[in-house]
Amino acid sequence: MSAIWITIIALALGTAALKLVGPLLLGGRSLPAQAMGVIELLASALLAALVVVETFGHGRALTVDARAIGVAFAAIALVLRAPVTVAVLGAAVAAALVRAIS
Repeated sequence: MSAIWITIIALALGTAALKLVGPLLLGGRSLPAQAMGVIELLASALLAALVVVETFGHGRALTVDARAIGVAFAAIALVLRAPVTVAVLGAAVAAALVRAIS
């Protein structure tokens, strides 16, 4: 078995263990209000971080290329309350045009 598969299995087991520990420790009680507030915002923060890293990250350096134009287009479209489909398709077209020009 290769090191990659061992890593995947270890991460899967660790994830399952973490998902099991929470309910076992709580024992049917609900989380405090402060903890629920943090958990509710966590998905949005993680998604934003993922978008930034995938858009501007290149190894250990930062890069600005056509992807940044696509993300900027999508952000502006969503601020102007355009449908998500329009924002995604427009971002793809904007990035493609920038790549075609450069």
